[in-house]
Amino acid sequence: MARPWRAALPLLLILCHLQYSPLVFAQEGRENDPSTLFARASEMMKMRKYDGALGLLNAVLEVDPNHSEAYRQRALVLRHKCRYKEAESDYNKYLELRPGSAAVEKELSQLLQAQSSLKSAYGQFHSGEFSKVLEYLNKIVLVFSPDCLKAKLLKAKALLALKDYSSVISEAGFILKEDEDNLDALLLRGRAYYYLADHDVASRHYQKGLRLDPEHSDLKKAYFGLKNLLKKTKCAEDNAAKGKLRLAAEDYKAALAMDPDHTAYNLHLYLGLCKTLVKLGRGKEAISSCTEALNIDGELVDALTQRGEAKLLSEDWEGAVQDLKEAAQKSPQDMGIREALMRAEKQLKLSKRKDWYKILGISKTASAVEIKRAYKKLALQWHPDKNVDNREEAENMFREIAAAYEVLGDEDKRVRYDRGEDLDEMNMGGGGGGFNPFGGGGQQYSFHFDGGFPGGGFPGGFQFNF
Repeated sequence: MARPWRAALPLLLILCHLQYSPLVFAQEGRENDPSTLFARASEMMKMRKYDGALGLLNAVLEVDPNHSEAYRQRALVLRHKCRYKEAESDYNKYLELRPGSAAVEKELSQLLQAQSSLKSAYGQFHSGEFSKVLEYLNKIVLVFSPDCLKAKLLKAKALLALKDYSSVISEAGFILKEDEDNLDALLLRGRAYYYLADHDVASRHYQKGLRLDPEHSDLKKAYFGLKNLLKKTKCAEDNAAKGKLRLAAEDYKAALAMDPDHTAYNLHLYLGLCKTLVKLGRGKEAISSCTEALNIDGELVDALTQRGEAKLLSEDWEGAVQDLKEAAQKSPQDMGIREALMRAEKQLKLSKRKDWYKILGISKTASAVEIKRAYKKLALQWHPDKNVDNREEAENMFREIAAAYEVLGDEDKRVRYDRGEDLDEMNMGGGGGGFNPFGGGGQQYSFHFDGGFPGGGFPGGFQFNF
């Protein structure tokens, strides 16, 4: 049995539709009214929601193609986003509808100035004039087009080229707040952290970008480049720890070649290479590596110390003392540095004394017989009586030869000399009077050559009496 109210239902629906449809239509009409849409767009612009405002202004102009203020506001939004050609077209449309507007003509002029400056900024970037890039962007482009993504990314790239890594992190961070998936911003921010040697954070940026686009070539290059650098560094450190010093040195050099501009990290690599080369006894190479480290950080005590050790290997005694003194001043409690400085000072002092072996023209391993033979030969050659024409030079040479034999011909003195003990207090050469075979007073020395000199000696026989 049919219920009576069901039969009346279609009629009720029709009556309701007739009663409420005018209200619905009126509401929809108000929402689609150009004035309402324009007001909503203006509110969004005040909140800097330019994408939403742009959609509403498009809707206004679809309903009313002659809405001049919508053209002007849309031009302003487009200028903010540096869509300059579209913005210029809207400004021109406004001036067609309302010619002679000084304010709009000024805005159009600003747009053209910003457009030209952005083009100039790109030109300066490609020329390597990164500071000029920032001038164009900060003083003009981002003033008239504050929401210009292209300009913001170009600014971050210029800052990266200028090695202002903290500012790159900040600028790229602003972009990522608006669009957390912006691949260019992720790459730039990751590179900034990389060059600050914050490799973990850099890697996270690269990985996030690659999750969004696994084939992004620049992100892949950055990520795998970092991975390979850390791998090569670990090989160098492991080989050094195992005593495989030659392999370690080659690994350090290979790691350094991967990115010569990565100074914050290369500081660590140069120092590791220097220490390895010192252990290998390759002083000159070690000096070069430590100097590179100090060029990056002149206050690095470890690099100063290692360079001092390398200079000891290269027999640059004065340089070693200078470096080790500076290191000791920076780290006065380090006994290792003080001990190295004492060694350097001793070597410097020894380097300034007479080299008796060199004067007699013999090696440091010469036997007593070889020493005596060399002395006899040179004493004969440089005796003043045989060098009348250059007597003064001969006397000086004869003095040196006699003093050299006085030390090296005495086994005890030779041992002490070889140990580096100071023989000056015994008046043996160099400073403080020295040995003088011609001097008056004091002890007299007699030198007799057994069997005479080769060739029969001096005419009439000859003795040296001092």
